[in-house]
Amino acid sequence: MKYRKLGKWGLKVSEIALGSWMTDVGSAEVIEIAKGSIRRAYDLGVNFFDCADAYSGGKAEVFLGNILKEFERSSYVVSSKVFFPTGNGVNDRGLSKKHITEQIDKSLKNLQVDYLDMYFCHRYDENTPMEETLQMMSDLVVQGKILYYGVSEWSPVQITEALHLIKEMGLRPMSVIQPQYNMMDRYIEDEIIGICEKNGMGIVPFSPLSQGLLTGKYRKGQPVPEGSRATRQKSKQINDLLTDANLEKVEKLTKIAADMGTNLSVLALAWALRKPQISSLITGATRPEQIENNVASSGFELQDDVLDEIENILEYKPFFRKIG
Repeated sequence: MKYRKLGKWGLKVSEIALGSWMTDVGSAEVIEIAKGSIRRAYDLGVNFFDCADAYSGGKAEVFLGNILKEFERSSYVVSSKVFFPTGNGVNDRGLSKKHITEQIDKSLKNLQVDYLDMYFCHRYDENTPMEETLQMMSDLVVQGKILYYGVSEWSPVQITEALHLIKEMGLRPMSVIQPQYNMMDRYIEDEIIGICEKNGMGIVPFSPLSQGLLTGKYRKGQPVPEGSRATRQKSKQINDLLTDANLEKVEKLTKIAADMGTNLSVLALAWALRKPQISSLITGATRPEQIENNVASSGFELQDDVLDEIENILEYKPFFRKIG
């Protein structure tokens, strides 16, 4: 496993991280498999584990905390997020000082730790002044409850405004962002990567395998595999990605991977890691063997000719508007 710095900051994270979004705590058998996945990840050098207060109604944090307590606290990095509803009350959501205050203590208790290494604003809150949220996040750093803070799916304008306010108010700096980034969704390349690089912020993307589309399990002209995310995901995000155009790209990318003696997952993760601004990729896994495969992408280098071939397949058109 290789490790990278979190932007310009001193924290080092494994190139491959393990997320808890799809943690299933529905049956004893599934729970044991999930436990094995976390332990296997740790054994393979994964030191970054991501979660959120809203995952599985809070049960994902509890589950993760019960496993992480087996390891030395100094040996791993753990993060959580705040924003989505955690109850039925009018203040049980968002990025107000009240909600963040209550949720950070609950997350620390669930994860059985004294501090979080990273804490993210899960989404942007239009109902709370940004100054209130940023002041609270900065205060949590001062209190020692979190070490680094950042945001997840915020727009370039929102991130830029936050950075300006942080300077203006003399707050502890924002250190990291957690956006979506993969071969099929490259919006951060247009502006966000540049903003992060200029300000020394780390980037730890989620969904680097595009909801499972880039694992190779979904193939053109073939039925959706039983038990896959496409058959059980409530939001159906993966189903929206199973277009003929995307599946055609998957076929071509799978061939490139095979020619290199690997598989599509490794190729896709190594492709995302080609960007030095990426600190770590938050992957999901329901079985230990998936972890083993994902970890194989750390240090897997893609030559320029392969990258050019991939670009031709993806046909990405960066946003550009000529002025004048």
